[in-house]
Amino acid sequence: MQNNYLGSPEEKLAGYLSRKGMKLTSQRRLILAEFYRGTEHHLSAEDLYQKLRVLDSSIGQATVYRTLKLMRDAGLARELHFGDDVTRFEPYLNTIHHDHLICEECGKTVPVLDEHIERLQSELAEQHGFKLTSHRMYLYGICLECMEKK
Repeated sequence: MQNNYLGSPEEKLAGYLSRKGMKLTSQRRLILAEFYRGTEHHLSAEDLYQKLRVLDSSIGQATVYRTLKLMRDAGLARELHFGDDVTRFEPYLNTIHHDHLICEECGKTVPVLDEHIERLQSELAEQHGFKLTSHRMYLYGICLECMEKK
């Protein structure tokens, strides 16, 4: 599955906010830019806040959290729940659907895309009379680094 919006994340967020009678403030711009710039794409609001406060000490934690929720609602971020009571977000603009491998020891998360698994999920849904509209699959285990430590 793919989110096929053409245009920049800033354009999409600006359009969404405008429809809601809200503005794309300089703080929201900075939050969006840092979220998409980052190399780690499974960020909690706290993780992103810690990065942003170095860039702009006036940004509050609540602003980061609310902006992430707006980005989610605008289709720019996907909310992830890996079973550890921490809500994380990943960019969702023009991205190909993927699943996740999660280490139960260190929390390492690896995005994975397997066409065979995707095909099997579609076949399974069809066998039971379902039309898939979306899905999320999290596979839990222990990563190689953690196994080697033991």
